[in-house]
Amino acid sequence: MFSFLTLETESTITISKHYCSNSSTFSLKSAYEANLDLLLESLSSHANSSNGFFNTSTGKPGDTDAVYGSFLCRGDVTKDVCIECVTNASVRIKEICPMAKVSIIWFDECQLRYSDHNFFSAADKAPLMYQYNKENVRDPADFMKLLSKTMDQLITPAAERPDKKYAYKEAYFKSRGLYTFAQCCPDILVARCEDCLQNATSNLLTIQTGKIGGRVLLPSCFVRFEVYPFYENVSEVEKKRHSSSRLVVGISSAASAVVLLCIVLCFALKRKKNKRNHVEEDPIVGSKISELHSQQFDMCTIESATSYFSNHNKLGEGGFGPVYMGTLPCGRKIAAKRLSQRSKQGAQEFKNEVELVAKLQHRNLVRLLGFSMEREETILVYEYVRNGSLDQLLFNPQRSIQLDWSARHKIMVGVARGLLYLHEDSRLRIIHRDLKASNILLDDDMNPKISDFGMARIFCAEQTQGSTNRIVGTYGYMSPEYAMYGHFSVKSDVFSFGVLMLEIITGKKSQQSYVSDHDAGLLDYVWEHWRIGAPLEIVDPALSESVSANGVIRCIHIGLLCVQNDKEARPAMDTVVLMLGSGDSVSFPMPEQPTFFIPSVKHKQQSQDPNSNQSSEKVDSSKVMPKCSVISGCITDVAPR
Repeated sequence: MFSFLTLETESTITISKHYCSNSSTFSLKSAYEANLDLLLESLSSHANSSNGFFNTSTGKPGDTDAVYGSFLCRGDVTKDVCIECVTNASVRIKEICPMAKVSIIWFDECQLRYSDHNFFSAADKAPLMYQYNKENVRDPADFMKLLSKTMDQLITPAAERPDKKYAYKEAYFKSRGLYTFAQCCPDILVARCEDCLQNATSNLLTIQTGKIGGRVLLPSCFVRFEVYPFYENVSEVEKKRHSSSRLVVGISSAASAVVLLCIVLCFALKRKKNKRNHVEEDPIVGSKISELHSQQFDMCTIESATSYFSNHNKLGEGGFGPVYMGTLPCGRKIAAKRLSQRSKQGAQEFKNEVELVAKLQHRNLVRLLGFSMEREETILVYEYVRNGSLDQLLFNPQRSIQLDWSARHKIMVGVARGLLYLHEDSRLRIIHRDLKASNILLDDDMNPKISDFGMARIFCAEQTQGSTNRIVGTYGYMSPEYAMYGHFSVKSDVFSFGVLMLEIITGKKSQQSYVSDHDAGLLDYVWEHWRIGAPLEIVDPALSESVSANGVIRCIHIGLLCVQNDKEARPAMDTVVLMLGSGDSVSFPMPEQPTFFIPSVKHKQQSQDPNSNQSSEKVDSSKVMPKCSVISGCITDVAPR
């Protein structure tokens, strides 16, 4: 049994069809759902590194809770389009088929599927989906003869193509173009691909006839025709590229020596400057912003979109500069982050943010649309997130009622998945280093998106930790090893996430004090109630009607595990994601008493997050000497390295 529906979205990526099996379903918060969530995130993260096709599985093969999945991008689309399509598909497929164990979603540009059975290398012929244009052609008999002949000519070239099994062909019918396309999943054999395409073509030619466009979609292959060009003519692109390259080679040969000399001189000067100023630079982050995949915007376009940065469009004033809402000519809303010339975010932080966010693709990370560097202006252009930052809702008594327990739990899970992607599933291990409520943006459906990667650091796959003599972050969210010694790792982000969880549960800011006998802050407040067996007393009063007692206690438990003083005792983010999705019957280890860091009042520096009106206390260790206190009350002055 199956259902299908034609859908449209605001994106340029549009859904064509989908299939949801009603014969096999899973229950909420089950092991199958946990494995499915991990699988979808893995598929999304591999779109950037694949060649348009990828399959994988989660869970132990053969178990009833194992999930198998794959995506296939249309052979002619660019990597950026493939990434966008797979990312959208990994989100929409669960929304459309919420509890189906077997689901497939077809977009114009890609296909994504998952199942509780291993379908790899199989040429599945069911389910079969089809879609035709309503308009008819003139002389349908002659048109169908030409269509049949043209489609037959695609089958063998597509099946025998070694890298991507696809082919396309153009024909003309009474001065009107006919454009045909056929593709198989690359993991099936040539004979199986031919058989699949033969089956799909036969159905395409018989289900409906005489239409100006149509497609037949199978799990392992698809065929399509239109009277307009819907695919990129790769041969024409290559022809233009090679003809242009003859001229380019001549020019570039003459200029290469000059360019090489300039690069050497610039590198030497930059290295000397960095050495003189003792500023660390991430060796993995490239220096050529022009090589980014993101789009470079014209300054005039951004000025027009934001009404020349009018105060009416201003979303907030941050430490790095103001953020403005804008509308592009196509109607898409944006958030333009305008780097102030007085900003503490220097060229390296800006480069970090552009390099990182442009390459990251995840539903729980804010999406960078592009940037601009003109007229001494430096601007980042992000997707517009309607509900603003989490702190604007969470710490506002009038607005916090919008965040019931379901919404808060959804935010915690989403942020955890975003961090898991940064730590494990992206091509490089990335440490955010400034995770906090004001850096979590919320979309229309209260889905969280991690933002502000100016302080992020990249690790190689085998690297687990690093150190710095310039400790930059926000008080209340820093882990002990980072605040005291400048050591940071994925467990530093885990600590910040634990603080964020406790803020979401209590509705209280981590930087303020909630204990009368000493200045210890939120963690002390939560720990004291946990120790005496009264954890529900810390819950935000706004949650009184929607709170799930067992769910809240479980989340407080997880939060306290994340903020333990010993970083080795903190769970990794993959474990946190599983904990958040586990049931009440699962037992967790008991948390240890956390350590608390309190800024010296004398040295507090006020700065604002660029995506929020909310003030936050940021610290640079080259100027500030923090104090460390624990529940026992001892206070020790700690000088930064």
